[in-house]
This record gives sequence, C-alpha cells and structure tokens, in this order.
Amino acid sequence: MESPTPNRAKKTILVADDEAAVRDVLTDVLADAYEVVGAASGEEALEQLGRCHPSLLILDLRMPGMSGMDALAEARRRDTDLPVVVLTATTSYQTAVDAMRMGAADYVAKPFEVAELRHVIERTLATHNLYQEVRYHRRNVHKPQQTHMIGNSPQMLEVFRRIQQVADTPSTVLITGESGTGKELVARALHLNSGRSEGPFIALNCAAIPENLIEAELFGHEKGAFTSATGRRIGHFELADTGTLFLDELGDLALATQAKILRVLQEREFTRVGGGRPIQVDVRLIAATNHELRESIQEGTFREDLYYRLAVFPIHLPPLRERPEDILPLAEHFLRTRTPSGQPSKRISREAAEMLTGYAWPGNIRELENVVEQMIILVPGEVVGPNDLPIHIRRQEAVPRVSDAVLSGRVSFDKAVATFEREIILRALNETGFVQTRAATRLGITRRVLKYKMDQLGIPARPTYTG
Repeated sequence: MESPTPNRAKKTILVADDEAAVRDVLTDVLADAYEVVGAASGEEALEQLGRCHPSLLILDLRMPGMSGMDALAEARRRDTDLPVVVLTATTSYQTAVDAMRMGAADYVAKPFEVAELRHVIERTLATHNLYQEVRYHRRNVHKPQQTHMIGNSPQMLEVFRRIQQVADTPSTVLITGESGTGKELVARALHLNSGRSEGPFIALNCAAIPENLIEAELFGHEKGAFTSATGRRIGHFELADTGTLFLDELGDLALATQAKILRVLQEREFTRVGGGRPIQVDVRLIAATNHELRESIQEGTFREDLYYRLAVFPIHLPPLRERPEDILPLAEHFLRTRTPSGQPSKRISREAAEMLTGYAWPGNIRELENVVEQMIILVPGEVVGPNDLPIHIRRQEAVPRVSDAVLSGRVSFDKAVATFEREIILRALNETGFVQTRAATRLGITRRVLKYKMDQLGIPARPTYTG
C-alpha cells in the first residue's frame, strides 16, 4: 500500500523513488519508528506533500519525468522548513553537493546500508528539531509573556508584536474583529503585560446590558436613584480603579452613554447615577467591537470624538478563516485542556484535520471550541475521524461538485456565483437577526455593498415567513 493514513503519533517520512523495491524496503525497515508514505515520481511526491505533511522527504535524484533536482527546488519552495535527504549514485557526488546547495539537508549514496540511512534520518530530524526550537525562542523573545493565546500565523505574530508595543503604556486600545476571535484574550494580555497587572481587570459586555441599566453598570448608582435602587452600587469604572476596564461591544452603546464615557476619558472622573459628588479614577480603558465604527460614525450611531479617543492604538484580530495554520494548534489545545482529568486526550486524524482547516469557521475560535467540546463528549474512541465532525463541516465535500457542474456546462458560472452569494448572505443575515450592519461585518464588506447585493439578489430587508 503506497499511501497509508499517517499515524499522528509518529513522524511521517515521504520516500520518493521510482524503484518500488526501494520504497518497499524503506517502508519495512522504518515502519517501527515512522509512518512511511511512498511516491513513484517527483510529480507524485509534490502531490503527497500537501496530503501527508511529512517531517522528512527522502528524494531520489534520478527519476523519470520531473527530475529530482526540479522536485527538490519545488518542494523547498512550498515548504522551506522541510528537511530533505537525497539519494544519489556513488558516481554522482557533485550532484549531491549541488542538491545540498539548493537546500537538501544531507545525502546518501546508492547502494546504501540501511543502518547508515537510519543514522542520517535521525541526525537530520534531530538537527531540524533543534533548529526549530532555537527559531521558536528567537521569534518569541519579544512575544508577551502572558497572552494565554494560541497562534503562530503571521497575522497572530503581528498581533503579539502590537500587544508587546502598547501593553506597558497608558494608551487606550481599540480591539476590532469578528465575534469569537478572542478580543477579551487580547485585552487580558494587555493588562497582564502592563504595570497595572497587580490591579483589577474588569470586563463588561455592553451589548448584554439593557440600555436603561448600562449607565448604572458603568458608573454605579446611589440609593434611591431609581425605583429598584435599594442601595448604593459600585460601577465598573470604580471597580477598575488602578487597573484595566475592558468594554466589549462598545459599538452597541447609545449616544448619551458614549458622551459620558468620553467625559471620563477626558476628565478622569464621573458621577454615580443619582449622585452629586464627582469620583476620580485611575483606569486604563480597552474597548472592543465587531462593528465597523467608521460606518457607524457616518450613520450617526457612534460619536466621532469618542472613536478617536478610543483608537489611539488599534489592534485588529483576523478571523480564523484567514489564518488556517492556527486551526489545528487551537483544536489540539482545546482537546488537551477541555478533556476531563483522568481521561486520555483524543487526537485528530489527518482526514478530519483537513476538513477542520478547510472550513470557514463563521463563529471563529468560539465555534471551534464548541466543536472540540462536542468531540470530547461524543467520540467514544481516542481518534477523531471525519465522520465524527458536525455535518455542516462535512458538507464541504459538496463544493468540488459545484465546480464540476460549472466546468461540465450543466450550471452557468454566473448562476453558481449568485447562488453561493445568496446562500452566504442569507446565512449571515439570519445569524445576526437581519441587522445589516452586523451581517456586513460578519461578511467582511461594507453595509452599502451588502445592501447592493441584497437588492441585486432579491433578498428582502426583513425575513419573510409563509405558512
């Protein structure tokens, strides 16, 4: 069997050699320590790279079709971190030298001794692991020490860099991004890496508080300030004194409340509801929103002066679909941390991993966490397979069939695109209660573009019900 399903507990080695006997021998002698995947040509080796994600490539330099040198160059272009050991004839040492100049880690001359090849493999992997560890520590030397966040994608490394830049300053920070991307984690990282880390971290979701109660939550109230005010209440600004106040979904606040927050930022004082004495506070404010506040300013629902006070240092959190390389590390982290004590942590099969990384995750990290918790509860074994995933993730398999229908002429390109646009816009509208601003934010477009698309596709501004 040329392409077994890799066991995630073992490192995978991809052997590219046109001689079946060589592939069979290497599969037999390495199977005790590694998962071996075979490829009979350079072209097949490149196809397998994206499927099995090997830890090491063993590449014969003399194969029919694509040359080993060309395959080496393309493999290194696709994955600069992939260690490659080349196989070459005893009379072709110059070729081996050329291969190493192109990025190969080592070479073994044919015919080779199995013990020698094993030694080269182990040495190459050990060197590569050491290199990765050194690079990790160098890369993270400026990473905040306390982020409680997972991510090694370029986008998240930029987020970590910005946290490091602003954490230990008094500046107000505005965190933007879709729901479920981890905005509160960024706020906590800013607090923990600041000089205020010994002070309180107080968080409030502004969208979860009724409009008639939000001012009492923020500023507190005196006894008798309103009917249900049976005693004095300390508000979130006062609770956060000497520390950090995190206001999530700030874009949902009424204009009158926005004006009072602006005054606190300017004067460093406020008055409790029903009170007459100003209370001074030393609070660092961090705000977050999934709204496009510049659009809200144009619509008259958000104060421009407050926006500029908040956005002194903006940090944008990218959606999970834009950093697929972080999906598996996050899923594996949740598997480890959510599995009940005493139970073995499950692992994710290669096929399930491909489905997870291919899914768009409209609910971002929060949705991924929920899916993983379902795996922990519902999957009886220790391996999560593709059939263990929710049906809406497995349905991604239908996408290639749509493209096949277009390419075969059964469905026009324009109709397929319109159908897809209509489906995803309706889903965004349904998930946001047909609030167009939120749906547009979820889709990553402006409200004006969304309204144009809705008119174009015949989507009503409010849901219609029949029956």
